Amino acid sequence: MKLTNKYNIPQTFVNVLQRPTYSKGKAHLSVTQLINSPKIVSLTQMFEHEMEQDVSEMVWSIFGTAVHAVLEHGKDANHVIEQRLHAEVDGWNISGAIDLQILREDGIGIRDYKTTSAWAVMNEKIEWEQQLNIYAWLVETVKKTPITDIGIVAIIRDWNRRDAANREGYPQAPVKEIPITLWTKEERHQFIKDRISLHSACEFAIESGEDLPNCTSDQMWERETTWALKKKGGVRAKSVHDNEVAAKEAAEKAGKEYEIEIRKGERVRCAGFCPVSGHCAQWKEFQESQPMEIQK
Repeated sequence: MKLTNKYNIPQTFVNVLQRPTYSKGKAHLSVTQLINSPKIVSLTQMFEHEMEQDVSEMVWSIFGTAVHAVLEHGKDANHVIEQRLHAEVDGWNISGAIDLQILREDGIGIRDYKTTSAWAVMNEKIEWEQQLNIYAWLVETVKKTPITDIGIVAIIRDWNRRDAANREGYPQAPVKEIPITLWTKEERHQFIKDRISLHSACEFAIESGEDLPNCTSDQMWERETTWALKKKGGVRAKSVHDNEVAAKEAAEKAGKEYEIEIRKGERVRCAGFCPVSGHCAQWKEFQESQPMEIQK
């Protein structure tokens, strides 16, 4: 991948990004790849030599790495820090680097540090649950020791004291520990097998020259199209509908001073966060299918 620096960010930041310390080793997939969209993983491998990413888009990943390094100085005697483990399922080698393992008499606790936003903490991601449970599977498989608990330690980069005082559900401190539900051994193992099956299907499609399986709505962070009935020149909607027919019926009852505003469905990840959207036929087809915005 080519690294650009459109905003002339200091060379120190560029140097850090050009000297990565991350490696998944001999693994077929890392844990983060395993839970990611198989299509995105496959397209990234296919077009990595053509891809570009700007330093400005990677600044927070540098901070995340720095946080890990600082917190290592705070480890206790029963802490294992930044250990990469490997295990196999169905011939696929899976690896994961576990931020913190807490050694206890009855087993091992697992923590993952996330430098993230307040919004993410208030709207916990299913990917966090998936990632931590695969880590649990890795540790139990390799170390033959039960997992006692798993959790996220969120370092909230945009934490605001005023919001903490006034917004319901807002984190009360810039660091929050979030317990994660620990699945059964059987659930963890089956989830991993299911994910490997999806990635395997993508590999087969590439080898056979077929179209890659599409991303799901969840993987694209999709928001559905809605039809809003609003007064002409107004801002707020009188009502919002999930289909055009219902919106037109409401408009007929409301009168001529109202209009229907089509609020386009969005695929948020595709539009601004997917590194391979430019190589994706699914994204291109979606863009070409979008309706006009206003119907009167």
